Amino acid sequence: MRLKPVEYRDIATPSGLMRTHWFAPLSSEPRPAVMLFSEIYQMTGPIARTAALIAGQGYVVAVPEVYHEYAEPGEAFGYDTAGTERGNRLKITKPLRQYDSDARALVEHLMQSPDCNGRLGSIGICLGGHLAFRAAMNAEVKGGVCLYATDIHKRSLGEGMQDDTLDRMAELKAEMMMIWGRQDPHIPEEGRKIIYSAMSQAGISFSWHEFNGEHAFMRDEGHRYNPSLAHLVYTMIFQHLKDHLGS
Repeated sequence: MRLKPVEYRDIATPSGLMRTHWFAPLSSEPRPAVMLFSEIYQMTGPIARTAALIAGQGYVVAVPEVYHEYAEPGEAFGYDTAGTERGNRLKITKPLRQYDSDARALVEHLMQSPDCNGRLGSIGICLGGHLAFRAAMNAEVKGGVCLYATDIHKRSLGEGMQDDTLDRMAELKAEMMMIWGRQDPHIPEEGRKIIYSAMSQAGISFSWHEFNGEHAFMRDEGHRYNPSLAHLVYTMIFQHLKDHLGS
């Protein structure tokens, strides 16, 4: 499916305007929408290509800039030491409530958009995996995908590093797909067990997939990229979206 030219929308949030990149099929019909939450580097080339792949399956894809309070609109960080340090610093500078209010503002914008048919999903990568998980606590979200979601097991998202994701899991009613790399040092086996147990005890409906891959094995830049695994996982993601959002 061909896409319209990429646009952006500046969405009002309680902490300021949030630049949101907008990928949509070349179609006049309302479509299911997906919120795509990025890594700590914001709107990079790999994230744009992921958004385009998802949109090409027939979805409106909205990619918010997760650090809009601290960066210039449209600014992405480099996949280098400076970019990594800045992204990780901002991850624990931004208050948790602002991550949540950003997601809520995006949900409301999408639900009111004529481009969206009211079926809503969330997907996220790394930091964005955690943000997508919390975004899926909004009742409008029907399905979610989290790719190697960081910090859930450590309760370390946001200012003060004391997030409540593990405590709020019972609020999550969306059908979730959790994807992990077994060689990912950021979410080791012990951490994955904590998350799996908490989701099971909360009664969440979810699937759980572990692969022999490193952190960021889906990112099509850098030495950790695994193209064959990425192809397989994208196929799984597309099926998950079709099953729970339609197409």
